[in-house]
Amino acid sequence: METADLSHHISRRFNEDLERVRAQVLSMGGIVEALLAKSLTSLIEGDSALGESVAIDDLRVNGMEVQIDEECSRILATRAPAASDLRLIVAIIKTITDLERIGDEGEKIGYLASRLAVMERPENKYREIKHLGRIVSEMVHDALDAFARLDADGALRTARMDRVVDEEYEAIHRQCITFMMEDPRTIRRALDVMWAVRSLERIGDHAKNICEYVIYMVHGKDIRHTRLEDVEQHLNSEKGPTP
Repeated sequence: METADLSHHISRRFNEDLERVRAQVLSMGGIVEALLAKSLTSLIEGDSALGESVAIDDLRVNGMEVQIDEECSRILATRAPAASDLRLIVAIIKTITDLERIGDEGEKIGYLASRLAVMERPENKYREIKHLGRIVSEMVHDALDAFARLDADGALRTARMDRVVDEEYEAIHRQCITFMMEDPRTIRRALDVMWAVRSLERIGDHAKNICEYVIYMVHGKDIRHTRLEDVEQHLNSEKGPTP
């Protein structure tokens, strides 16, 4: 009986450890979302001071990555998790790396915003960037939501949005090249805009990566470098026929 009680106690402590780490990841995700929103606002509204302040938020994100990584290492060393618990720890380690990189890209946008703030603003007031930024921000939010709920279907839906991000990125890229060819005075501003949308495109990639980790957690299947149509077909086959 004492052995059973001890096993139950150890199991409960282990589950508490896992839940605490998952909560830390979501907290880190919240900071990253706020950082991204701040960097986009600074660029669209031409707020130089706000753009520069993003660097402070990125330092917090970096610190959280180190903290969560150390916690995962401790769990791996002391708990020796197996099966789904091990997949969860591996997915968390990968997820915080992508969140940290989203923070880095957000900091770049904030830096570019502080440079663009002193230049003449275009007539459309960066409408295209605002649109792309909204799509990318939703991707990050939905990826974290899928992570929180272990929602593989939601993760797959969100991963599909990366194609839309890529298309929008290419369109803005071509537009900037046209502007530079038509008016050389716009070259510096257009180059900074191109770097900013490149960062947004990369953030979309990182959000897609997080979605892939969610599917790995739920189904134990590594879908990196796999066509999303093939992934969807595989997941549907696992569910079986609809009654």
